[in-house]
Amino acid sequence: MKLTAKEIEIVEILEKDARISTEDIAKMTNLSIEEAESTIKKLEEEKVVIRYVSLVDWSKVEGHEGVTAMIDVKVTPKRGVGFDEVAERIYRFKEVKSVYLMSGVYDLSVVIEGKSMNEVARFVSNKLSTLDSVLSTTTHFILKKYKHDGTIFEQGDEDRRIVVSP
Repeated sequence: MKLTAKEIEIVEILEKDARISTEDIAKMTNLSIEEAESTIKKLEEEKVVIRYVSLVDWSKVEGHEGVTAMIDVKVTPKRGVGFDEVAERIYRFKEVKSVYLMSGVYDLSVVIEGKSMNEVARFVSNKLSTLDSVLSTTTHFILKKYKHDGTIFEQGDEDRRIVVSP
């Protein structure tokens, strides 16, 4: 789907702040409120804008410390459907948050969330590695998030003024 310059501008605005009002979008793009609303509606109907989400730093919420793992998966693609069928089988598991087809040594990158490292390990050994097409996996646990989807976590409030000495 080819988007107009105004449509791209609206998508970029929404990507940065999904809570921005339609009135503000209209002002920022020099459109009427009705034009902005209809453009947003069209972008949603065409699945350009799929969903509006909040980015939460769960490490700051006591009792919600979980584990996120990135799993590199090497698979045998199926004749006629390639990687799509095995990717679909993987993304249907409730633990799976993202699945990406990758270039390089591994074919798929799978992001999962669990309550503990043991829960992630059980998922890999009992569910993921038992799939017919899966040849091997490598699991990486995320220890700390510094930046996610363009948002920097834990920006320090350190004093950045230049020290002046006599």
